[in-house]
Amino acid sequence: MIELTDEILRKVIKKRKKDSYKGTYRRLLVIGGNAQYGGAAILATTSAVYSGAGLVSVALAKENHGALHARLPEAMTIDFDDLSALREVAKSADVIVIGPGLGLERLDLLTEVLNLLTEKQKLVIDGSALTLFAKEQLSLPYPQNTIFTPHEMELERLSSLKIGQQTKEALQDFVNQEGAIIVAKSSETRIFSPNQENFILKIGLPAQATGGMGDTLAGMIGGFLAQFHGETRETVAAATYLHSLIASHLAKKAYVVLPSRLIEEIPLFMKKYECG
Repeated sequence: MIELTDEILRKVIKKRKKDSYKGTYRRLLVIGGNAQYGGAAILATTSAVYSGAGLVSVALAKENHGALHARLPEAMTIDFDDLSALREVAKSADVIVIGPGLGLERLDLLTEVLNLLTEKQKLVIDGSALTLFAKEQLSLPYPQNTIFTPHEMELERLSSLKIGQQTKEALQDFVNQEGAIIVAKSSETRIFSPNQENFILKIGLPAQATGGMGDTLAGMIGGFLAQFHGETRETVAAATYLHSLIASHLAKKAYVVLPSRLIEEIPLFMKKYECG
């Protein structure tokens, strides 16, 4: 496996062109944030905005709209019970991130997205959506454009490989069959792509072990996919590496790294590594 370093950031993060506008960095939709887990969707949406996606919308429970607007006025909100409005926004999105705080009762939203998806869109499946996808044995319409972001227990549900059986070889076989990219989150996160050499991240640390960290990563991956148009697996790897790089920087002075604090640093670190 290829160990990720700062070089992946310099390869992926491009300097913005002088004549660009918000549409240049494309549209992203986050779907999640039920009544109980609104914070997860807020973190994912915030990290997508701070990562540079041009226009970001979030479909979440109506009771969470006020909190989202107070935290992030840059994002547009949709009631995730308004399926007509959700369909319209989903059709125009270049990237869809589904799962942060979605809840296991919203299978309808996941199946709706899978049915609407086109081959021009990228899909990030995280959190509750991962569990629903595995439980219902759903299939992907465009696996080559899909990224799963499971932690070890979610990966067990998805692949049927027990945590102790999640070897490089076994996971590679699964990814080759599934056809999607998998960001296998752990103390040493591994990024698997079908029939390609894969990446390993060795800078993860226990200060990241706090609620909302995975939601933040899902939003960052979505934000990177929206604006950077190189090889998908390298774009995903850059977002994943930057997430832990920022955490490593903050952990020098903090016992625990809060996702909301990590998010604040994203554009500053992206500026540091921009090329072109």
